[in-house]
Order: sequence, then structure tokens, then C-alpha cells
Amino acid sequence: MSESSPSRRVANQLITAEDAALTFNFALTLPGRASSRHTQRAYFRWVDTFLVDMAGFTPVDGSTRLLRMQALPVMTLRNLLSAAQLRAWLGMLSGRAHSKQGIEQARAAIVTLADLLAEAEWLDEYAAAALSRVRAPHAETGQRPGRWLAPGQVRDLIVAAEQIATSENQRLRNIVVIRMLGTMALRRDELAAARWGDLSRQNNRAVLRVHGKGRKVANIDIPQTVLRSLDQWRQIVALTETQPEASTPLIRRVWKGGRVANTGLTPDGIWHIVNQAAIYAGLGHVAPHDLRRSVAGALFQAGVSIEKISRLLRHSNVLTTEKYLNRLPQPNEGSILMSQILGLENEEDASFTWPDS
Repeated sequence: MSESSPSRRVANQLITAEDAALTFNFALTLPGRASSRHTQRAYFRWVDTFLVDMAGFTPVDGSTRLLRMQALPVMTLRNLLSAAQLRAWLGMLSGRAHSKQGIEQARAAIVTLADLLAEAEWLDEYAAAALSRVRAPHAETGQRPGRWLAPGQVRDLIVAAEQIATSENQRLRNIVVIRMLGTMALRRDELAAARWGDLSRQNNRAVLRVHGKGRKVANIDIPQTVLRSLDQWRQIVALTETQPEASTPLIRRVWKGGRVANTGLTPDGIWHIVNQAAIYAGLGHVAPHDLRRSVAGALFQAGVSIEKISRLLRHSNVLTTEKYLNRLPQPNEGSILMSQILGLENEEDASFTWPDS
């Protein structure tokens, strides 16, 4: 096999100018290992973070990140993908207080990338095997606690989503996004994947067909307030179309001038709306999944059965929902009661509130 025109490249070969231009389509090969869109999106995010931290790449998101995943530079990856580099990076993530689950997922993303490169014969199999033996460092057990918003805070978020809009069309779009997340407990990638054809009526009820994790499909009843918001949004979208095509995105990008794009809003775009509205409302950092969590918590505290909550969240079984709700913050008021017994509480103290973080 000559060095000038090799048909296969392994780790101990000399590097040529042709090698330096090689790219690897991670987005094309990943579905064979991870069929869930949620997992694929998470892996893309971790690989991008790895390249930013270890190779000095500029962080990107949305469609730009997808383009990066479709053309990862092979030589850069071959230089970075070693057990020592992966171990160092996971240590960095641990130092940033990432959860145990997050660090394990980050490790899995890089190990999967190395395995796929080895299968394509762009990476030595021994290097890929060494990466698979790297163990994640100790970190906080389980998922991050996240945020559990009270119903009043969710209402504040809905109002703020309107107020941050720079045009009427953007305002109507933002209302739909926040109300659907805040009542229907959708994941952001589920909302981004929704199409106009997913709306229908069944047994005289308006429903949305949701394409969830693991290729699961479920129908969720649509509240009247969401229906009215959707109808106003539909009239805006229909200005450029006779009726929204069934296959077109339900939630779309809106340009600064107010023009509605034909392209759908990405999961990162949905995250941006929620986060900016939360900051405007003085709620601190709030992610779309915090709204899903808050829906579950509010329903549980209102006495709704776990079975109904589980069906809304589309969990595979009720035990998953119980574990989910077990993370709901519970009052631990013994110290307050003791302060009252000691006579330390007064009316002025009762009116004092700590600002949201």
C-alpha cells in the first residue's frame, strides 16, 4: 500500500495533505447507534463542547452545529481522541459541577464517535478500545435538581415571552411556544418537530400528535387557550400560504423585521425564548425542561393522579413518573416552627422574600 494513495488509513501511517482535508459525517453515522433524536442532539452538543474545550473551536449551536457534525475534521479528531485527553476533559466537566448523568453522557458521546471512526478505519482500534476503558470521575449523583416553577411564575414567564418580542408576529409565536411547553409538558425537541399535520380532532377533542423519545408517538389534548393562540398564529403563517401545509413546521423562525420564515424553529431557538423570557421576568435561568418538570409538580400538588401525570409525560411506566416526582422539593419547615416558638418571627419578617436566583 503506497503512502501517496492509500485506500485505508490507520494510526501509524504518515499524514499527507489529502489526509488533512478529510472530514467525517458524524450526523450520518450516529443514527445507527442512537436512534433517539434527543440522544443524537445531546451527543452533538457534547462533541461540540469537546472540540471547543480541547481544540479551541468556536462554540456553535442549531443548524451551524449540525453542519459541523456533518464534516468533523478527521486529523483533528485523531490527535484529540486518546484516553489521556478524554480523562482530562471529563475532569474539566466535573470541575464545572456537571452531574454524574451528564458526565456519563459526555463520555458516551466521545466513545461512540471513536467507535464509529474506528469502524470507518480512520482511527486505530486500539485507541478506540482505550477510550472505552476511561471511567467518568466522581460527580454529584443523579440529575441536576433543575427548577420547579410555581404556577404564578409560569404565568409570569408567559407574560414575559410576549414582552421580549420585537414584532407582533414574534409575540404570537412566543405565546404559542410558552403556553404549549407550560401546559402540555412537551420537550423542546418534540415541539420543534411538530408539524401542522399533527393537529387533529378525535372524539370532538383537539389533539396534538407528539413524536417523542425512542420513536414513541402519543396524542395530547390541547387546552382551549393554546388552541386560540394556535389559531392566531395559523392566520399569520397563512398570509404566505393558502393554508399551512401539513408537513411544514408548526413553530417557525421569525426574522427581526417580523417576517415569518418557512424553516422551523430549532430546539436551541426554543431554549433561547424560554431563557430570555425567564431573565426578563426576573426568574433567573429557566430551561424548557423546567417547564415540563413544573407541569408535573403543579399537577401532583393539585392532587392529580400519578397515572394521569405519567400519561401526559409519556413515561414508559408509572415508576419512572414516581422517581421524577420524588425530586419535587418538599417543605422542611421545622426551623421555621422553632423560630416561631422562640418568638423570633414578626410581621416585618413575614413580608420579606428572597429574590429568585
